[in-house]
Amino acid sequence: MTDITKLREDICRFARALHERGLTHGSTGNISVRTPDGGLLVTPTGSSFLTLDPARLSRFDAELAHVEGDKPTKEMPLHRAFYDTRGTAGAIVHLHSCHSVALSMMPDVDPNDFLPHLTPYPIMQLGRVKLLPYFMPGDAAIGDAIRGLAGKRSAVMLANHGPVVAGKSLEAAVYAIEELEAGARLAMMTRGLSPAGLSDGDVAALVSKFDVEWDD
Repeated sequence: MTDITKLREDICRFARALHERGLTHGSTGNISVRTPDGGLLVTPTGSSFLTLDPARLSRFDAELAHVEGDKPTKEMPLHRAFYDTRGTAGAIVHLHSCHSVALSMMPDVDPNDFLPHLTPYPIMQLGRVKLLPYFMPGDAAIGDAIRGLAGKRSAVMLANHGPVVAGKSLEAAVYAIEELEAGARLAMMTRGLSPAGLSDGDVAALVSKFDVEWDD
C-alpha cells in the first residue's frame, strides 16, 4: 500500500468515525491532509463523512493546484491559511459539533481563551483556542482572520459555525478536535453551576510540563 493510498483510507476511516459518533452531521465538516509530495488531500464539497470514497477525494499538487478528484470543500480558504501560517501543520479538521457551537454563542465567553479551564487535556492538546467572529461559510475572510493569528494558535472556533484544528498528523488533529468538543460539552453541562475548575497555578504547571503553546 502506497503512502497516498493509506492517507486516502485514513481520511475516510476517521471521517466515518466522527460522523458515527455525532461529532458532525449530514454533509458538514471537512478534512485536509498533507501528502508526501507537499500537496493536499481534501474532502469534497457536499460530501458526507459517512460515505466518503477514497478515490474521489480532492487532490492538490505542491503548488495547491487541483489536479485530481471531486471539487474540494468550499472551506479551502481556512485550510490554506493554516498551512500557510503553521509550518508544523500536517492535517486540518473542521467540524460542526453541537456543544462547541452552542458555547460559541454564549455572551460571556472569552474570545482569546474559548474553553474554560475545567480539565487538563484541552489545555495540553489545544493550548488557548481563539474564538473568531461569525463569517459566512466559505468566506475568504475566514482565511484572513486565521492568517491574522500568525500561526500562534493550533485551534480556532468559528462563532455560530464550528471548530477548526490543525495537527502534526491526521490522528493528532482528530484527537485534538474531539477534546475541544468534549471540553465545550463539559462547559455547557456545568454552565451556571460554579464548577471548581483548574487554578491558574494548575494551568501554568500544565503549560510548563507539556510545553504547551500558550500565546496571550
